[in-house]
Amino acid sequence: MSKFVEHDRLLWRAESPRAWVGRKRKASARSACAIERIRWLLGQPRRLSLSLQAGLSNAFNACMLARDARFALQPRSQGVFHFCKMNIDWDDLRLFLDVARLGGLSAATGTTRLSAATLGRRVTALERQIGEPLFVRQQAGYRLTPVGEELLRRAEDVEAAMQSLTRWREGNLPDRIVRVSAGPWTSAFVSAHIGEIWTVDDGIRVELVTTTDRVDIGRRAADIGIRSERPTEQWLAGRQSGKVAHAIYSGRHLINGIAAGLFVGATGEAANIASARWLQAHHGDRIAVRGNNTHSVRELVAAGAGLSIFPCFVGDSDPRLVRVAQPIPELETDQWIVTHHEERHAPPVRKVADRIAAFMRVHQPLFRGETPIQ
Repeated sequence: MSKFVEHDRLLWRAESPRAWVGRKRKASARSACAIERIRWLLGQPRRLSLSLQAGLSNAFNACMLARDARFALQPRSQGVFHFCKMNIDWDDLRLFLDVARLGGLSAATGTTRLSAATLGRRVTALERQIGEPLFVRQQAGYRLTPVGEELLRRAEDVEAAMQSLTRWREGNLPDRIVRVSAGPWTSAFVSAHIGEIWTVDDGIRVELVTTTDRVDIGRRAADIGIRSERPTEQWLAGRQSGKVAHAIYSGRHLINGIAAGLFVGATGEAANIASARWLQAHHGDRIAVRGNNTHSVRELVAAGAGLSIFPCFVGDSDPRLVRVAQPIPELETDQWIVTHHEERHAPPVRKVADRIAAFMRVHQPLFRGETPIQ
């Protein structure tokens, strides 16, 4: 009896012609069923989305298996081979990306909305799955190991594919989501004037992403960014919308803090803002009260706890505040509207970006601090 030897999913088998023909018929039937399932999935976007997510996860696992000698083909009894299994959950990869990019557990709690303890357990569990440490734990934060850097590159590829899938899925929705990132002051000002940028009849949904950190537009964490610097990345496009001035303000009601010439400073993330750093450098010894966010600093100044520095479009538009000096020249910044070069011509993104640019032009005297001192 002749022998037919065929490679099938890493299994070597010796079969008779009759067995070989029977198996081929079953394979043809399975192929026909697969084609029918693909046709059905194309008519079911949500189920197609879930199937693609599962496929991407399997592809990632296959890449990780292929790169590491520890997951090479292992001999099993009777000449059969198998893969060591390593199933990595996409949610764990997202947490890993946040910790890796932000440099530690504490910083990642804000984006993941998980506690540092929970994040630590998830990262440790992922390291056990990989079989290697991904981070070097230091007092200053988490630093990636060589294996962690390799995982970061591969996880970013999976993230980009998932985001592409999300954008495709959102394209089938009646309303496109346009995410706009900005700092706390700009985000608050845009929120107060949202009617100049968006209306319910636009067929667009707007999400404001408020953060003191720079959002990664390149990886579609936002569609539009309002920034104080010109973008340097080649995949980003920017247009300058004007200047922003900063000045010292006080509250209208004089109490001990203002009378003594004391200042209200910032702590936490708010301390990283350029105006807060300038205040600390020039008047740090006269800071008597601090707030851990921009809103609390403004409320403290309005209540008379002391002086502080605000963008002129914030201070001059708040009737509770009084500007006490001319704008500070070294704190003047540019204002840029930044988009991804592949997305800037998409109608929803362009519509919102154009309206933000027009909004900035209309309010440019306020941004420049050209209103008279009260």
